[in-house]
Amino acid sequence: MQAAIKLAYKGMKANAGGPFGAVIVCQGKIVGQGYNQVLKTNDPTKHAEMVAISDAAKNLGRFDMSDCEIYATGQPCPMCLAAIAWARIKTCYYGNDYNATSKIGFDDQPIMNLLQNKPSKIKVKLLHIDPEESKELYDEFVKKNDKTIY
Repeated sequence: MQAAIKLAYKGMKANAGGPFGAVIVCQGKIVGQGYNQVLKTNDPTKHAEMVAISDAAKNLGRFDMSDCEIYATGQPCPMCLAAIAWARIKTCYYGNDYNATSKIGFDDQPIMNLLQNKPSKIKVKLLHIDPEESKELYDEFVKKNDKTIY
């Protein structure tokens, strides 16, 4: 956790983003690390956990991190939690919880409400369109002999 905190300070002092850091650990060794870089990159997906997962994937040469753990300075937001799940990381240690994070201006509740179909101040229209081209794409994938499901 100390490494994640150190990264968070580094990013915060550089005004790269919020006070968030994360490290991925595999067999006792840090294999991925990151701090929030939303402001630095103007990319809303550059949360500390996302950066750390990308770094670990590059360093490990694989997407399956089921033998890894993540340490994050804040409880992962819904996007980061989904990425942690997609990476198959089974344990996440975090410092500050949603309540503490909300108190400093980073409130995930509207996004959680949106995901749960509850009233939310965030509005996103989800419109299902089903052109034949999309179906053909999936049909082609099903036929593919060398596919990898992740």
